[in-house]
Amino acid sequence: MTRGVAAGSENQPASNGSGVQTPSRLLDDLIAIVGRDHVLWGEDLPAAHLSEPRGLFQGAALAVVRPGSTAEVAAVLAACDRTGTPVVPQGGNTGLVGGQTPFEHGREILLSLTRLTRVRNLDPTSNTITVEAGVTLAQVQAEADRVDRLFPLSLASEGSCTIGGNLATNAGGTAVLAYGNARDLVLGLEVVLADGRVLAGLGKLRKDNTGYDLKHLFMGQEGTLGIITAATLKLFPKPRARETAFVGLASPAAALAFLTLAQGVATVTTFELIPRLGIELVLAHTPSRDPLGQPHAWYVLLEITALEAGGLAETLAGLLAQASQEGIIDDATIAASLDQRDDFWALRENLSSVQGREGGSIKHDVSIAVAQIPAFMTEAEAAVLAHMPDARIVAFGHVGDGNLHYNLSQPRGANKAAFLSRWAEMNAVVHAAVARHGGSVAAEHGVGRLKHDLLTTVKDPVALAVMRTLKSALDPKGILNPGKVVSPSP
Repeated sequence: MTRGVAAGSENQPASNGSGVQTPSRLLDDLIAIVGRDHVLWGEDLPAAHLSEPRGLFQGAALAVVRPGSTAEVAAVLAACDRTGTPVVPQGGNTGLVGGQTPFEHGREILLSLTRLTRVRNLDPTSNTITVEAGVTLAQVQAEADRVDRLFPLSLASEGSCTIGGNLATNAGGTAVLAYGNARDLVLGLEVVLADGRVLAGLGKLRKDNTGYDLKHLFMGQEGTLGIITAATLKLFPKPRARETAFVGLASPAAALAFLTLAQGVATVTTFELIPRLGIELVLAHTPSRDPLGQPHAWYVLLEITALEAGGLAETLAGLLAQASQEGIIDDATIAASLDQRDDFWALRENLSSVQGREGGSIKHDVSIAVAQIPAFMTEAEAAVLAHMPDARIVAFGHVGDGNLHYNLSQPRGANKAAFLSRWAEMNAVVHAAVARHGGSVAAEHGVGRLKHDLLTTVKDPVALAVMRTLKSALDPKGILNPGKVVSPSP
């Protein structure tokens, strides 16, 4: 490998490929900690680490460092703390707001946690699993399944996203309605602080009232207060029965009426709202089938589960019959096999990717109180079309927990660059409607770089001041993921 300079042999800096020089003394220290093969700089910097999935941010770095243990993470942070070198933590690099992407100036160390892959403990009696930050979400699910347990967090990127990133962003997904966000699935954390100290809190206790519950500080903080290196997670009994239906209905208001009815008769684990336009985009770009005999304005992907094996199919059939009799739904089909269930899920999971094949897409990840969703949808549509009459609104998501991905697809025949140049303008339009309904502009994707400046305009001033106080206290030199989420007090 070409390394720019042989660290330790010359008192010369090494270039990171963007004109920024990496002090050889720091490289010496990092190589001594993690080994030469796990410090990459110059021509060896992996491009995949330097941009986020949607291509919104393209950064540079002094070096990519890949520690293999908590002790190595601690030593790396201590070395960076001594030199005041900023550190950007990164897991599977699946985040959608740029929180894991270094800035363009190239003065940051990118700390990749993908070598932290041990399952430290699996305890089905306590219903817990303790894993390191680089374990993928799919691996945690598989480990739980191996002992007849369920880890319910589920995301489209679960094959590549990592637990450290899931917790650092407080990931949501499709099962929040039944099991909560990522923060609700955690019993304990191990966190390395900015100066290299290790906060060891990997307990399995569900009751521990010995003061502040510190783990909650580090979930959703995107690596700005500390680096999560391991977590003790909650497991659950595996459902013995699962039934899935694809339902056609007339409006978001009908969808909420259906949700209320469904929650009264079954454990609803998934309730995903999809517009007809979303279905048409998936049908156009993937080998899929229209789920029902005729088109409907809106659809719901419904999944219910039970701990006992018998009777759930009858429950679902009865629910759909009642909803139809009451005029809440227009049509429905029940998955008759695992393959058909997978086909239903593919219609939902391909929604994000197919929008990119239609040109530009202006994204919004927002949350609204469930009861306010129909009014918000009506108001937001009117406001968007008043500013951009030919916009194609693709609003979908986890309506059961109030999280909507309110996206605007490029009008047919429009220029992509011209459309995307209106990103800030259309953000303001949608976010104004969110604010009028008491919602949040960052639901499950986080803040990162994309919404860093926006946060100062929408967050309660006292809450923002407390966040800055915490940032200054835990990261006094400002080396942890600077420019993401919240900056220290001026």
